[in-house]
Amino acid sequence: MKFKYSIFAGSSSMDAALSHKTVAFHTLGCKLNFSETSGISRLLETEGFVRKEFDEPADVYVINTCSVTDNADKECRYLVRKIRRQAPDSAVVIMGCYAQLKPAEIASIPGVDLVLGAAEKFNLARHLRELVPGSANENSRAKICSCDIGEVTGFHPSYSLGDRTRTFLKVQDGCDYNCSFCTIPMARGASRSDSVAKTVQTVSDLAARGDVREIVLTGVNLGDFGKGTGESFFDLMQALDTIDGIDRYRISSIEPNLLTPEMIDWVAASRRFMPHFHIPLQSGSNHILGLMRRRYKREIYAERVERIKSVMPHCAIGADVIVGFPGETAIEFQKTLDFLVELDVTYLHVFTYSERDKTKALEITPVVPIAVRNERNKILRNLSYRKMQDFVRRHEGQTRKVLLEGHVKSAMMEGYTDNYIKVTTPYREEWANQILDWTL
Repeated sequence: MKFKYSIFAGSSSMDAALSHKTVAFHTLGCKLNFSETSGISRLLETEGFVRKEFDEPADVYVINTCSVTDNADKECRYLVRKIRRQAPDSAVVIMGCYAQLKPAEIASIPGVDLVLGAAEKFNLARHLRELVPGSANENSRAKICSCDIGEVTGFHPSYSLGDRTRTFLKVQDGCDYNCSFCTIPMARGASRSDSVAKTVQTVSDLAARGDVREIVLTGVNLGDFGKGTGESFFDLMQALDTIDGIDRYRISSIEPNLLTPEMIDWVAASRRFMPHFHIPLQSGSNHILGLMRRRYKREIYAERVERIKSVMPHCAIGADVIVGFPGETAIEFQKTLDFLVELDVTYLHVFTYSERDKTKALEITPVVPIAVRNERNKILRNLSYRKMQDFVRRHEGQTRKVLLEGHVKSAMMEGYTDNYIKVTTPYREEWANQILDWTL
């Protein structure tokens, strides 16, 4: 039976009724979303909910959305239709970045019951207590629980557990940058984080479990950790390196202007931080970087890569690149291509520019045709493949530490070296979630 809202939430009879409800999650987007979904699902489990897989019958389906991909609306509508076909009487909740940016648009999607903005997603359990069995009203719009993003100031630590061998730990949220193409500040608010001490306690608790081998530090703008508290991301790195029980840390992504030489040198000497950086570039043209309102020039990026390779020649370096940004002429794209060809990076995450409401990039001309954007994407993806293959060849015959995943894929298991080279081998139970010496 489809859920309706009630004003008598929180009663003991209501709590008892909800204690056997099932919930299924689907996450769109980044590692940060993944960590938040995992954390919120555990909060629901403490309230008596039982988690189900998304393709299984459940009383409540929750979709955690993204604002980065250009088809968020299409993905949402497709998933809601899928839910309605397989479980027509279930409740559907939409939360996350897209829900914060366009709540009314999501509320108008047939079949959606509840839309939660950035300030309310961690209160999901309370909102679900306000859902009681009742007759469906297909003509009613979803309830929206949201506020102006300027009012979102709290930090909610979260981390993933059980879904993968690596644990994604959110240590920072929000962003004070105003890149002309990006909606993240509008979706997540100002930069904020926990203290070093609280983050260390969270990691110590994870270490005490005994099954967490690698932690990936995630955030919107990691380098801004501790802003306003007198602490820094480097302070956090140094503190985490002293915790026994965690073998490996990775930095999910850090802006080149916030990645300092002392951080690079620290990773080179660290016992636990892996020789692997992911540093957004976005463009190899200073003109385009200016239009994007990025806070660095290509020369700074090249300096960071050179510094990394001088102290860690074996280090993997990933780069984000946007192609087809307004104003990116053939000459400007060629500057990016030439820069990347010469740059000693390992792989690229290539994004095709897509328009976002309320962003300054909409005012920039000329607009690059979609077909041209797609062709440039293809060129850089091919370059990324060649660079990764060359990186792997340079390490053939070396022995490196590999953390093997605990799950099976077609009788095979996968893992990554410290410097992010992927290995695949026939599944062996005794190797699951273990760090082994591996000859490449």
